[in-house]
Amino acid sequence: MNGVVIHVIETPSLGDRTYVVHDGTVAFVIDPQRDIDRVLALLESEDVRPTHVLETHIHNDYVTGGLTLARATGAAYLVNGDDDVSFDRIPIRDGESVEVGPRMRLRAIATPGHTFTHLSYALTDGDDPVAVFTGGSLLYGATGRPDLLGDEHTDALVRHQHGSAHKLAQGLPDGTEVYPTHGFGSFCSATQSDATESTIGQEKQTNPVLTQDEETYVRELLEGLEAWPSYYVHMAPANTRGPSKPDLSPPTTADATELRRRIETGEWVVDLRNRTAFAAGHAPGTFNFGIDGDFVTYLGWLIPWGTPVTLLGETSEQVAEAQRELVRIGIDRPAAQATGSPEDWADGELVNFSTATFADLEQVRHHRDIVILDVRREDEYRSTRIKGAHNIPIHELPERIADVPAGEVWVHCASGYRASIAASLIEASGRTPVAIDDSFENAEKVGLHLVGPEA
Repeated sequence: MNGVVIHVIETPSLGDRTYVVHDGTVAFVIDPQRDIDRVLALLESEDVRPTHVLETHIHNDYVTGGLTLARATGAAYLVNGDDDVSFDRIPIRDGESVEVGPRMRLRAIATPGHTFTHLSYALTDGDDPVAVFTGGSLLYGATGRPDLLGDEHTDALVRHQHGSAHKLAQGLPDGTEVYPTHGFGSFCSATQSDATESTIGQEKQTNPVLTQDEETYVRELLEGLEAWPSYYVHMAPANTRGPSKPDLSPPTTADATELRRRIETGEWVVDLRNRTAFAAGHAPGTFNFGIDGDFVTYLGWLIPWGTPVTLLGETSEQVAEAQRELVRIGIDRPAAQATGSPEDWADGELVNFSTATFADLEQVRHHRDIVILDVRREDEYRSTRIKGAHNIPIHELPERIADVPAGEVWVHCASGYRASIAASLIEASGRTPVAIDDSFENAEKVGLHLVGPEA
């Protein structure tokens, strides 16, 4: 790549990427996450000096580390001059270029669609086109979703997104490598793709935004949009204020009496163990968000914003990992922590609930009157569902516990992770659920009657 090195820092829990690019001496960073120690460690290992930190847009799915990184390193912090922010930055606008060292040049390209002020950055090494950093604009086989700024803006933004993708495709050589920030499981992506690399030429052949006419693209994209995490509404305000450096020092330790007090006052005490261990025994009133799954997405989505959260882990490493995940979405300090085993966390008897498979469900429904609760998203439920199942999407469950039908509740999702979260919420409300820890793909195989257009 003509001597320019592009490093990818993955944040799989949020489906995002940060990019560190250097020529062996100087570097720039695109869309850094809040926990900048990962970026600093990479810069040190590569023995390069960062001169610029750039944002493609005001992010809606995480709290940026851009301002903190720039202050820590002395790098220039570049944010669109049309973004209304509360901190000093170097304003940059469409068509302006930035020289990074003697050979790298970045050109800002206005690519509205994900936001109105979104920028992409085209990189050249001397006169040679190398890459384009597309943020939430052109993704691998998809685009960033256009509905995060409110329904009143969605139609305008989705049409901007189509135009922006074509602008990139027409203005850059086919061999230009594409480096998006979103699209690796992020709910900021309108659809998902398994691709991990691409070029402008490949996207021209496969990306619907570049193969469909505007009206078809708009109609199909809007029809396919799913719910997005509620904590997103807090991200852009935090990013326009200028996020501070996160505090990743260990939280205070709570004993069993303190944990009980926190639960009884309505705080969230979160058990980070895997769902099998949680079901087998846990402190009453605790919620299961396993650190082995989409922990931060679902905790951030379900918790009433501002509710104190205490973390329970088998090890201090589990707690530290969860704490790191939380600062990325602006939950800065856990109220407390405890490590060890559930016997250490309960001031009385442990509680548990049963787990089962879809084969178990198929058997039991013939001789017991049970409630099947499907906690997948509405779009998943509409597509294919067990006949007679009730749907309360997991993100609605905290506010709709009273809507869970009376009776013996068997709760399922697509794989078991969300079902365990739901079961812990239901149990904490005073009922005893059965959590189906199984792949939904097995439901039809064992004889359960599925309905829906994709059944």
